[in-house]
Amino acid sequence: MARATHWLVTRTSGVSVRSAIVAGIVVFITLAAAGAGLAVVLYETLLSGVHRASSARMDSIAKVLATDGVEALSPDLFETNQQIVAVQVITPGGHVPRRSLSAPTTPLVSIEEIGDGVHVGMPVRTSSYGDVYYSVATFDAPGRGRYSVLVAEGNQEIASTVRSVSIVLMAAAPIVVAASAAVTFVLVRRSMRSVDDIRSRVAEISMSDLAERVPVHPGRDEIAALAVTMNDMLERLEVGHDAQRRFVGDASHELRSPITAMISALEVAEAHPHLMTVESVTAAVLPEARRMQELTEDLLLLAHADEHALNLRTVEVDLDHLAAEEVDRFRARSALRVDTDLVPTKATGDRAALSRVIRNLLDNADRYARTSLNVAVDQRDGLAVLAVSDDGPGIAPADRARVVDRFVRLDPDRSRRSGGAGLGLAIVSEIVAAHGGSLTLADGLGERGLCVSVQLPLAGSCDETM
Repeated sequence: MARATHWLVTRTSGVSVRSAIVAGIVVFITLAAAGAGLAVVLYETLLSGVHRASSARMDSIAKVLATDGVEALSPDLFETNQQIVAVQVITPGGHVPRRSLSAPTTPLVSIEEIGDGVHVGMPVRTSSYGDVYYSVATFDAPGRGRYSVLVAEGNQEIASTVRSVSIVLMAAAPIVVAASAAVTFVLVRRSMRSVDDIRSRVAEISMSDLAERVPVHPGRDEIAALAVTMNDMLERLEVGHDAQRRFVGDASHELRSPITAMISALEVAEAHPHLMTVESVTAAVLPEARRMQELTEDLLLLAHADEHALNLRTVEVDLDHLAAEEVDRFRARSALRVDTDLVPTKATGDRAALSRVIRNLLDNADRYARTSLNVAVDQRDGLAVLAVSDDGPGIAPADRARVVDRFVRLDPDRSRRSGGAGLGLAIVSEIVAAHGGSLTLADGLGERGLCVSVQLPLAGSCDETM
């Protein structure tokens, strides 16, 4: 049965049909088990009623025998029906002084089998009444002798009733099974129609048309939740695809300039070899090649950050010493005045990556500062704080949220004067996020200016923040 059911379900196409078949089989098995249980319970209940009736009849006859004797037994005590088919009063010698009209003159059960005491619902015996149960009570009536009262219980009505109920159940079973299968088919078919609408719409959506959404049918069931989840996924794909497309376009635009400059210089060298000297190569080609190399490395770092694959070697870092080293390098190549306020601070992070953060912040300040900038390292609220401030044009509060995006340049005051591609703060943001830190922008030196503040976990708090 199980193997046949498995074959039927797996070989039948369509979730609706398979669900209907399974529902029908389950309902059929349930009805069969419930019907069998009902028949047993009904039989036992009816038989218990017969036993109670025979016990009551025996008690009534025994009371009369004990007080008034056999002669006082009234005829109604020997009346029979479908529950009680025969009644006998038997003496120890096997004589039957009183009996029902349907009972024979000889004991229905031999004296040897009767025994002493009260026995109710004795096993089935074959008699002229068919297969019956019997109940018997043997007792001594003071001054009147020893008697046994035997009552034969009929079970024909019980069997007939149980048989009728079983027939009704068997007749109703196909109807119930068919109805349950049909209802299951309709309901599942309706649900699958919604799923098919979602599947069809998803099949029509391509990478060039991610703005489309799948239909959400009314209701708050699992199908509606699936459609909402699919739409959320499509929205994330659309946002990611748009960001990737902008990123590729911006990267191509930034790489085009150094490549164009290098090609122009090489074309000049090809047309006029005598004009291409070491000095001209150093002045025209090498800076563009280095600029392209830096841009490529920045793009690779951001690509790794997008894949959550930044290779960080987390150790204890003296953030104030690291800042001092980067400031010394910066002073060697910049004319700006750099003030420092470095408090001994140990942070948790990757030394090379944190050097890159400080270097990018200094380069960013160098592009926009007018005369000076300030570098501070301190501890606040259980965090290591690095702040780089400049006295440049600053950034309006409304633009500070997007200035850390990639390839973002806000206005002519912050235009690219030194080859910047708009990736410096984006790289800082990714590295800081990978360290479990945060980045904030505020007003800097002077009337305007910009202060970029980095908060990092202190040494010893690695387990709590990373």
